Amino acid sequence: MANALGSRLESLRNPSLLRFSLNFIRALSASPSSSAAVSSSQSPKKSKRRKKNLFEVAQFLPNWGIGYHMAKTHWKEVSYEITKLNLYKDGRHGKAWGIAYKNGLPIAEAPKKISGVHKRCWRYLPNVVKASESSTNLTSSTDSGLKVDTEAS
Repeated sequence: MANALGSRLESLRNPSLLRFSLNFIRALSASPSSSAAVSSSQSPKKSKRRKKNLFEVAQFLPNWGIGYHMAKTHWKEVSYEITKLNLYKDGRHGKAWGIAYKNGLPIAEAPKKISGVHKRCWRYLPNVVKASESSTNLTSSTDSGLKVDTEAS
């Protein structure tokens, strides 16, 4: 056994054999395979964007998203207008209540508890106008129309 270990040490000390094996390994690792290069260039780049739960989306909106519309990414015509949030200390968990909307019209007048708020599939709907903003825009536009009429006459 000692004789076998001694012969192995002698073979490892042989510099030409060791140099040859290291150069061979370097050559294999340095040359990319042509099939791997083709497959990586043809595959489309996926976005590395992390999906967010309702609270992670709402934290960047004014007043933690109260009054704004949010929906799950796979919902087509349904959204919630957030009316109340109960946040836990970490800011990423809690409970939420809102008014459900379908095709832009409220389903019910009373807010209900939103289920699935911790699932990572929520998004903010920027094209839905808040009810308070739309009422102020309507009154301001009619007021400005009256002012223009009085100035013209």
